[in-house]
Amino acid sequence: MTTQPSKTLETFPNPAPERDFHIHMQIPEFTCLCPKTGQPDFATLTLDYIPEKHCVELKSLKLYIWSFRDQGCFHEAVTNRILDDLAKATKPRFMRLTARFYVRGGIFTNVVAEHRKKGWKPQPRVELSDFEQNLNTRG
Repeated sequence: MTTQPSKTLETFPNPAPERDFHIHMQIPEFTCLCPKTGQPDFATLTLDYIPEKHCVELKSLKLYIWSFRDQGCFHEAVTNRILDDLAKATKPRFMRLTARFYVRGGIFTNVVAEHRKKGWKPQPRVELSDFEQNLNTRG
C-alpha cells in the first residue's frame, strides 16, 4: 500500500475569497482508540467552515483523519485537536467541528468545537419559505 496516514493538511486557494460561502463535509469513518481500554471508538465528524484564503484539500484531510486510527484519544481532546489543526492550516473566517461518537458503555458523546476569525461577523441568514425551497429543489 503506497498511501499512508499523515498529519499534513494541504490547502488550495479559495476560489471565491470575496464571498462568505459554507463548506459542509461529513466524515462517517473516524476511528481512534479509547485511552483507557485500547478499544476502538467510532465517530461521524461533521466539518462546517467559511474559508478566508484557503480551503482544505480532501485527500490530505482523509489521510489526516486516518492518522488517528491507532491513537488513544479522549473524545473532547481529539475533537479540539482536529479543529485546531484545521484552523491553523486554513485560517478560516469560521469553522465548526461536530464529533458524534457512537455508543460506548451506554453513552453517546457529541462534542462541538468552534473557531472564529477575530472580528468576523456572519452575514444575516436568509430563510426561504417552504414554497421557494420546493421550487429550488425541482430545478
